[in-house]
Amino acid sequence: MEKEDKTKKQPMEFYNMSDFLRGQSSKLITGLSDEDRTAFVLKNGKPVAVLISHERYERLLKAGIDITEY
Repeated sequence: MEKEDKTKKQPMEFYNMSDFLRGQSSKLITGLSDEDRTAFVLKNGKPVAVLISHERYERLLKAGIDITEY
């Protein structure tokens, strides 16, 4: 079996807003953080937010990218 190529871009996952309303918030956010992933949050099928792990956010800051400026 081939090793996964970390440089290969993967499509972002998505969660529906209803997933958070069903008490799944903690599980979804913890999984995202533990696996250093990002994900869209959809409402009525349209993106309304992006979740990003804290580690990934810190790497962006170290690279000189402050997403709060945009």
